[in-house]
Amino acid sequence: MLRERVAEDIFVFTSDLYLQVTASAIFTPEGVVVIDTLPFPQETREMLRFIRRYSTSPIRYVILTHHHADHSYGTYLLEGETIAHERCRRILEKDGDRILEADQDLHPELLEVQVRLPETVFERGTLSLHIGRKTITLMHTPGHTSDGVSVYVKEDKVLFAGDLVMPVPYIVGGDRHVMRESLHKLSELAMDNVVQGHGDVLLRGEIPEAIETSLQYLDAIEQQVERRVAKGMPKNTLRRLSIESCHKSRIPLNGLAEELHQANLAHLYDLLSMQKETGVELRA
Repeated sequence: MLRERVAEDIFVFTSDLYLQVTASAIFTPEGVVVIDTLPFPQETREMLRFIRRYSTSPIRYVILTHHHADHSYGTYLLEGETIAHERCRRILEKDGDRILEADQDLHPELLEVQVRLPETVFERGTLSLHIGRKTITLMHTPGHTSDGVSVYVKEDKVLFAGDLVMPVPYIVGGDRHVMRESLHKLSELAMDNVVQGHGDVLLRGEIPEAIETSLQYLDAIEQQVERRVAKGMPKNTLRRLSIESCHKSRIPLNGLAEELHQANLAHLYDLLSMQKETGVELRA
């Protein structure tokens, strides 16, 4: 696990074990706010040990940016009130145990994990927490998932974007149209740092380009896949469509960005092919 300080009292922890997933801690005299957890118990425990060494204040809140396992599986290890979007609770309540059992079959390290449902949820607009002279605002930013939440610390101008902001946008299981809207919403904020759901923390000078190239990427893959579907070209022709030709780099996430890119293309091809056959626009 890597640790990085992004403000005087804000730390980001990055997984060594899975896709550079990030979790974060905001320290205040009135308590600690944790944003997401790490994929495997050993890394969440390592993060927790640092929190205990750094501060004697209790963990007051644990905020989930979305329900995905790599961000939520460590919540059972932490005290404090868990907060998320209402859809996050609904998804975990319906599917959490089933997904966990499947993951436990693949990863014995997860056998101790228990699904923990958020105690506090919000549905519309924003939810603001006022703790230790900090204003921490949760806003619904779907796109990667329907329950996506971004967290903004006004005083430090730090945004925790969850998987809405990644080295390459990932739309499988999400909605590319809604993702565009959420990215535009983020671009209106004053930001010195953006903590991505996976990968390196973005600095102020990097943020506009990261958001702009994400929007360009979504437009590019849609145009390219739409053209191939319209011409009746087979799906395997997408392998020749590189991530670089769509405004992103294959280097981040230890080279796995290209795999995510190819998954996006295959997903979009299936979606647009079905749309062509049925004549019904599909929102995904």
